[in-house]
Amino acid sequence: MRVAYRIGMMIAVATQQIAIRLEETLLASLDDMVARGLFDSRADAVRRGVEMVVGADEQRRIDDAYVAAYERAPQDPSDDAAALASLRESILEEPW
Repeated sequence: MRVAYRIGMMIAVATQQIAIRLEETLLASLDDMVARGLFDSRADAVRRGVEMVVGADEQRRIDDAYVAAYERAPQDPSDDAAALASLRESILEEPW
């Protein structure tokens, strides 16, 4: 069981139980991963999968916000020149 989940259970984070249906082949793969110790239980595996999906969606929304910001205020070519100049200065300052 992941530490974050264990801690959440110890400090009474509100949770709800859900029921899902899985194809037998998918369930067999899930059981195999549990048997190999990748997850503590089926529930742990499903929980972590949901966390990954939610995390990916959050990252997609952040990416979309960056795209929208650049569409509203496109990068100016002078920004590229300034970034390159800053990069060159940083490299020259390295002790190597």
